[in-house]
Amino acid sequence: MTYQYHDESIVKALPEHTVFVFGSNMAGQHAGGAAKTAYEHFGAMMGVGRGWSGQSYAIPTMNEHLQQMPLSQIQHYIDDFKIYTKNHPKNKYFVTSVGCGIAGYKVEEIAPMFKGISRNVILPQSFRPFVEKPLPKLNEKFLKTIFRDSIVFTDTTDELIDVLALTDSEKSLAKILLNTQMYPTDSNGRDRVFEIQDILYHLDGKLFEFQSNSEGSLVFGGVILALLELYNMNEQDFSDVWHGKREITPPKPANKARK
Repeated sequence: MTYQYHDESIVKALPEHTVFVFGSNMAGQHAGGAAKTAYEHFGAMMGVGRGWSGQSYAIPTMNEHLQQMPLSQIQHYIDDFKIYTKNHPKNKYFVTSVGCGIAGYKVEEIAPMFKGISRNVILPQSFRPFVEKPLPKLNEKFLKTIFRDSIVFTDTTDELIDVLALTDSEKSLAKILLNTQMYPTDSNGRDRVFEIQDILYHLDGKLFEFQSNSEGSLVFGGVILALLELYNMNEQDFSDVWHGKREITPPKPANKARK
C-alpha cells in the first residue's frame, strides 16, 4: 500500500479541503502542542475532544482528567478516524504525531495503528518505518555510509541516497533520518540543542573529535539523536555499533493492550 507523508514542519494554514488531525483530551482543553495549533488556526472548539470541528479532527489520547489513555482505547479512536476518512474521500487529512507529545507515547507505539489507512491521509514522516517497511538492523556499515560528510552536511536528495550501497530498508531509514526535523527544534517544537550537546559530549573521542558547538556537529548530533530514539538505544550502544562490536535490532511495537 502507498502512503503519503509530510515533513512535520509546524503548519498554521492548510488548503481548504485538508483537515488538521491532532491528539486531544476528552475534556476538549486545547491548551498545548498540536491541540493548541488546532484551536488557534484550524477551528477546533473548546470542549470538543473528539472528532470533527472547523478544519480539524481530534483523536483522543488523554481522558477527561488529562491522564494518558491506554493504547487499546487510542486504537479504538484511530479506527473511528479510519472509517471517517473513507466516508469523506474528497478531503485530505494532515495527521500530526498524535499521542507522541503531551500524551507521552513513542512513535513506534502509535504509528502502527495507522496501517491500512485511506490514501487521502498524510502521515508524519516519522511514522514511515512503522507503517511501511520494518527498520533494518543497525550496523557499522550503515552508520559509516550515512554519516559521510557528503551525506550529513549537505542538502541530501533521494537521488543521492539511491546511489549508495544500501538495502531498500536502509535507504528508507536514511531518508527518514535526513528528513526528520531534530535540530535546533524537533517536529513537536521542542528545543533539542542541550540534548544534542550532551550526546556529542558523551561520544567525543569515541568516534572522532567533535567541535561540540559548531553548526555541523550539532546537525550531526541531531541525526544521532533521531537514531537513538528510533532504536531505543543510548550513546554507548551507538559507539559499539560504530566500532563494529554489535548490531542493534529495531524495537518491536508495544502491545496495544498495554495499560
